Amino acid sequence: MSFASDRLRPVRIWLYGLAAFVLLIVVVGGITRLTESGLSITSWKPLSGVIPPLNQAQWDAEFEAYKQIPQYSVLNSWMSLDDFKYIFFWEWFHRLLARALGLVFLVPFVIFLFQKRLSRDLALPLFGLFVLGGFQGALGWWMVSSGLTELTSVSQYRLAAHLTAASLLFIALIFVARSLTPGRVLGHVTRFHMITASVLVAAVIFQIGAGAFVAGLDAGMGYNTWPLMDGAIIPNGLLVMDPAWRNLFENALTVQFVHRMIAYAIVAYIAWLLWTRNRDGGFGGVHGWLPRLGLVVLLQVALGIATLLTSVPISLAVGHQALAFMLAGLAIAYLADLRRVG
Repeated sequence: MSFASDRLRPVRIWLYGLAAFVLLIVVVGGITRLTESGLSITSWKPLSGVIPPLNQAQWDAEFEAYKQIPQYSVLNSWMSLDDFKYIFFWEWFHRLLARALGLVFLVPFVIFLFQKRLSRDLALPLFGLFVLGGFQGALGWWMVSSGLTELTSVSQYRLAAHLTAASLLFIALIFVARSLTPGRVLGHVTRFHMITASVLVAAVIFQIGAGAFVAGLDAGMGYNTWPLMDGAIIPNGLLVMDPAWRNLFENALTVQFVHRMIAYAIVAYIAWLLWTRNRDGGFGGVHGWLPRLGLVVLLQVALGIATLLTSVPISLAVGHQALAFMLAGLAIAYLADLRRVG
């Protein structure tokens, strides 16, 4: 098929570009979180908020609003206006990119509709992704609002919802783009392959959510040893809170332990998929995704361990989060290609 006859090629490029843009927003969001900048803007102004303070009076007003929340009074009362400007920038930039995502989606979408590149069966799901993007923005403000009255940081529950929604939007964009790729995909595919690939996607998304709880509780700042944790494989204190379920979400020790265990489980699961595939026919055709997934998951584990052992430097922590999204993207691409085998 020539480029000229492939009318959906611009649509695929646009969707992959949107996925890359979502990943950029996630990276900037990670920096915003790690620099504790997320509560620096205490109001939500969808239009006027695009423009940052432009004069001294406006900066003073923003700084004064920040001084009214617990994070300033409890943790950051030492801040000067210049210090505030630094954290303000990251939150403003994160929100700016999120707003820009709407335009980057909507303008090409309308153009493709006029060009009749999108069938009704494709246009409706794509508009659903636009709605999901808007919902993600609402989740972002819901998350920020949790830290403006009583907490000194955002709720880890809302942070997990925000990040998990971003991961779902990211993989949905890749899945649709990959599903629109022309041509046949080779390989023998059974129901077993479809189920195991779906489980892998779900496990990676679940781990991203678990990682958000680690970030929300700053759980990575403690227990910075590996493979032991607090001097043991299974540390004491995992169930000190009552009721017991709270430990999974509010006990920093338990939250980090669960994140580690899920990582081990995903490594073992991919190793099992590689073993069964190697035994049953090798990695030709669509199953060529599996060795790539194996390599990326090992890199992700190594990066996670390095992040932990070095007490969560921004560069490694952001890289760890970004690579988690890339792993999810590879897993969903594998699943999409399994569906295209014919």
